[in-house]
Parts: sequence; C-alpha cells; structure tokens
Amino acid sequence: MRTLLAALLLAVAPLAAALDHSHRAWDELLKRHVRYVQSGNASQVAYAGFARDRAQLKAVLDEYSRVPRAEFEGWTKAQQQAFLINAYNAFTVEKILTRYPNLKSIRDFGTVFGNPWKDKFFTLFGQPAFLDQIEHEILRKDGVYDEPRVHAAVVCASIGCPMLRNEAFTADKLEAQLEDGMRRFLSDRTRNRYNPQSRRLEVSRIFDWYGRDFERGHRGYTSVKAMLARYADLLADKPEDRALVREQKVDVVFLDYDWALNDARP
Repeated sequence: MRTLLAALLLAVAPLAAALDHSHRAWDELLKRHVRYVQSGNASQVAYAGFARDRAQLKAVLDEYSRVPRAEFEGWTKAQQQAFLINAYNAFTVEKILTRYPNLKSIRDFGTVFGNPWKDKFFTLFGQPAFLDQIEHEILRKDGVYDEPRVHAAVVCASIGCPMLRNEAFTADKLEAQLEDGMRRFLSDRTRNRYNPQSRRLEVSRIFDWYGRDFERGHRGYTSVKAMLARYADLLADKPEDRALVREQKVDVVFLDYDWALNDARP
C-alpha cells in the first residue's frame, strides 16, 4: 500500500507543479493595478496596490521560480516567450517594491553597485538569476526567438519605456499582443513621432540601444528606419509626411529617455 501511494504521489506531483500557461494570477494583478493613459498608448502602475497584494505577487513569483529548465524546454516557443516576458515584468515590479515608496526611479538602485538589472535577486530554473539574463541572454539571444518586438513587451518601470499591459502575455495571444504593444508604443507622440518642422523622425532611444535587433532581418526588418517605415501611419499625421517616412526619406534622431518611475500615485 505504501509503495502504491508513493507511486501515485510521484505521478501527481509533476501535474501539480506544471505552470499555469494562462498566467491567471499575474493577469489578475495586472488588471487590478495597471491603468492605461495617453489614449491607451502608455500605462501607469499602482505600486501601492501591488504592495497591498504582495502575498499574491509572491505566489506568482514563486510559481515562476519553481519552473524547472526541463519543463521549460518542453514548451512551445510562444509559451516560453510569454513566460519569460511575464517573469521579467513581474520580477521588475517586485524589485521596485523592495524600496517603494522611497524611490523616484529604478535607477535609484544604482547603475554599478546595486544595479537592478544585474542583481541576482530571484531564482530561475533553479539558479540565482537577474533581469538582464532574461532579456539579453535568453529573449534576445540570436537564433532563438528572433523577435525584436520584445522591446515593446518587457518593461523597466520607467515612463520612457513601453507600457506595461494590463493583461498577462499568453502563448495563444502572443503575436497579437506583441504587435499591439509595438503599435501602441509608436503611437505615443511623447516618445515616438515625425517632426514636420525638422523633417525628422524623433523616436525612443530604445531603437538606438537595440538597433542591432532591427537589422538582422528578423520579421523582415533590415534597419530601424525600415521598421519605422512600416508604421508610418502611426508616426505622422499628414499623408505627405507619412509618405516620406514610408519611403525612408527622413533622418532618425533619438530622444532623451525618461527614467522616472511609471507610478500611478495620486
């Protein structure tokens, strides 16, 4: 009887530990504490609300930390990407909460000592891990996912970065969510726009820092300018200006990045 019970427990344990690919618990937190602003093209995060729901957030983080690499490697690429994006964003919220409300920017942690992107403050696949590891060593690794739109999905808790969605990423909606995120980001004229006076595209410095990702031919992108040309209708108002962007006849300049916390404080 004891042998039979042990066998049953072993059979059930993997099922109980399997990740919920709907990411329901994280989705509930996002719907509760993220609000859209600027016509839905940016968002603010109620970190005070997340702080009140810290136990629920911890349960999400614990679930993500328990995923073994062998299980992860058995998922589809879309499932892997959704998991990694959600984990990055959830652990970033947790990092902010470790000092909230006594910080004005994620950079208050430091960029050398205490660097929030290099600090091993959580566990992933059974090993100490850090945010840059998820973004640069996994999501951006050449030949793995080859998805430059990830830069409109992972969020660094700053006004200058793309919006944190008020829903979790899931494999079945990943393509639509990535495209929607890119379109919303490029529609925000505070961060990306065509300036008819200077006849230049003024865009987020993200496209400067990670321009290489838009030059590799992934998704047909051969350059930042070529990528922006696809979204000309979002970046300019007048038909003649949109035509200039679409035909890549304008220069691209990069705006200063706003590192202020994307907080929804009253």
